[in-house]
Amino acid sequence: QVQLVESGGGLVQPGGSLRLSCAASGFTFTNYDMSWYRQAPGKEREVVAYITSTGGSTTYADSVKGRFTISRDNVKNTVDLQMNSLKPEDTAVYYCRADQRRTLVTYWGQGTQVTVSS
Repeated sequence: QVQLVESGGGLVQPGGSLRLSCAASGFTFTNYDMSWYRQAPGKEREVVAYITSTGGSTTYADSVKGRFTISRDNVKNTVDLQMNSLKPEDTAVYYCRADQRRTLVTYWGQGTQVTVSS
């Protein structure tokens, strides 16, 4: 069955770094664009970073530009989010999402908690 399993979340001090990883299985990973979303308490889920199926193009939310980097490995079927210079406002549950543009099929992971606090 389809699975997106996030890992790498945790507690980090402001200014620190974390690397999130999402392992995909059960579908043809190379046919899907991938993205990371986050949802903070009391707020709507928002897109953080996006990467095309080939990895040739990426986009970022203004709030994370220059601090976060999305990447994918189409051999290992993983997508990572390197997060540097973390701020308390980055605290949220981070979700991995897969999208196929042609069929509009979407898959979500279960989320991983990131807490930035001193």
